[in-house]
Amino acid sequence: MTLTQAATRPPRLPGSLFMGSATALRRDALGTLLAARRDHGDVVFVTAGPPGLRTEFYGVFHPDGVRRVLANREAGYRKDNPHWQEMRDVLGNGIVVAQDEDWRTQRRALQPLFTPQKVNSYAEIMAGETNRLMARWRAAEDGVVDVARDIGALTLQVIGRILFGDDLGSAVDIVQKNFPVINRYVLSRGLSPVRVPQSWPTPANRRMLAARRNLYAMCDRIISGHRAAAETDGGTNTDFVGLMMQSRTDGSASFDDEQIRDQVLLFMLAGHDTTASALMFAVHLLATHRDHQERAYAEVDSVLGGRDATADDLAAMPFLKMVLKETMRLYPSIPLVSRYTQTGDEVGGHAIPPASAVWTIPWVTHRHPEFWSDPERFDPDRFRPEAEAARHRFAWFPFGAGPRSCIGEHLSMLELTVALAGILRQFELKAVQTDVPVVAGIALSTPGDLHCVVAPRH
Repeated sequence: MTLTQAATRPPRLPGSLFMGSATALRRDALGTLLAARRDHGDVVFVTAGPPGLRTEFYGVFHPDGVRRVLANREAGYRKDNPHWQEMRDVLGNGIVVAQDEDWRTQRRALQPLFTPQKVNSYAEIMAGETNRLMARWRAAEDGVVDVARDIGALTLQVIGRILFGDDLGSAVDIVQKNFPVINRYVLSRGLSPVRVPQSWPTPANRRMLAARRNLYAMCDRIISGHRAAAETDGGTNTDFVGLMMQSRTDGSASFDDEQIRDQVLLFMLAGHDTTASALMFAVHLLATHRDHQERAYAEVDSVLGGRDATADDLAAMPFLKMVLKETMRLYPSIPLVSRYTQTGDEVGGHAIPPASAVWTIPWVTHRHPEFWSDPERFDPDRFRPEAEAARHRFAWFPFGAGPRSCIGEHLSMLELTVALAGILRQFELKAVQTDVPVVAGIALSTPGDLHCVVAPRH
């Protein structure tokens, strides 16, 4: 592209001569990037590692820059950087990582599976799995539960039921054991300037390949079972695997088994960890803010009484939606969103050279003081309709932005609302921990337990 004469190179984040900002990023990546915006502006060049082996990227923090990188088709940003390539190499070419016409074809074929009517039909599954967790919480010793562990298991059960129906079987155990291995591998390789071939028998490669074999075998077994059932019942399965067997990738061809496996694995990764992250932090924030918890109780009791939430109840619980949105502002499930520009670009008056990695950082943009007053304070009223309408469209983007925004946003919001309403309908919450450390992996998480005291309300 042609740069304006006024375009300048972005400031470089200071660091050591030999290692750049590697030490600071390793110690606290999100805090380092937050300080980078505060001290150096809305576009910053970051290096990490020794010369010749460095990871380099441009951090973009202002909502105008976010719009340029994620939502402007003409800017030419792509998922060509090492992080996305590692996901493709390990988990296949599903819609989350596919590009160009391949992505467009998949999006057209999968969109009918994500219509509001179809997604809303899963509310009963979400409520049922939440109630099973609530039964376990009632039996918890001293009323102390590990929110991080339990909500992770809940969202995995929900997405497993949606994807596989009643054929869930041992899939949950297999995912719990093997996805963390895949997560660590993809994250580490995506940030490393040196990546040995996967065929080399290094310990990390062997662990990843074993984990992938286990996940592939699980998916292949379930898909094979669905194929066999379809021969006898004519293909009446309404879970995602069954529906993908009936979907069309173009005017004539349906998804083959390998394509279904690619979609399932990426949906499970995206639909499990990210939803667990948002729900876990929502519970924690309400447990540490009694005033907001009381407002949520009043709304849930007024709308639901003693029954489970359905999709029809979402519009009647606006405060719960505000709580969830404010939670995802402070704790965005995907704290870093990366892209790549082959041609170079100009962002915020700064020149970004060709062949550059560019990161938008929801963690930082969601705290930008130009758009968020007292940004570290938990305040659901920031998301009253009139406040949202007056705010920059790209100041909040936990589901991404532009044409590649998350296809499952409505599914996620439905699950979050139904589950949070089910928890609040039955339990009072009191935090055990006030300050919770976070880790910026593929999804935002906490490195250890997150304990909470739960007391039955009725």
